[in-house]
Amino acid sequence: MTKNKYLSLALFLLITFLASGIGGYTTATFKEPWYSKIILPSFNPPGWVFGPVWTTLYILMSVAIWRVWINHHDNKILKLYFVHLFFNTVWSIIFFGFHQIGLALLDLIVILVFIVLLMKTYYLKDRISFLLMIPYLLWSSYALVLNFNIFILN
Repeated sequence: MTKNKYLSLALFLLITFLASGIGGYTTATFKEPWYSKIILPSFNPPGWVFGPVWTTLYILMSVAIWRVWINHHDNKILKLYFVHLFFNTVWSIIFFGFHQIGLALLDLIVILVFIVLLMKTYYLKDRISFLLMIPYLLWSSYALVLNFNIFILN
């Protein structure tokens, strides 16, 4: 049982980081020179912040879903997590790949709805999973404000 338990954690981490890799590849490939030419708000963080923040958030969200999965084997929450992960991945494609700031803003709203739905379920099933999602909710809320301001400025 323990072996399968940690194998499932490895799989959640792998799938989550593969999804983030798609977004990261898109960002690295299509960000410049477009991003340097748009107007950014004064509270836009320096580029080096995003890697460590997202790495931490992907680990936290993977552990959160894993904790719920190993204790409840709830396929419904699993589907919710993976659909959420799809929208998370698509944001980079929309924003950096297609340079569609407004559509990316809408995608962020969808992501936030999924985060809240996940957290609501986690709260009922595993409080630690709920707590692990708080930094993700806060960062995504900040990202929404940032994306909104970039949309207004451009």
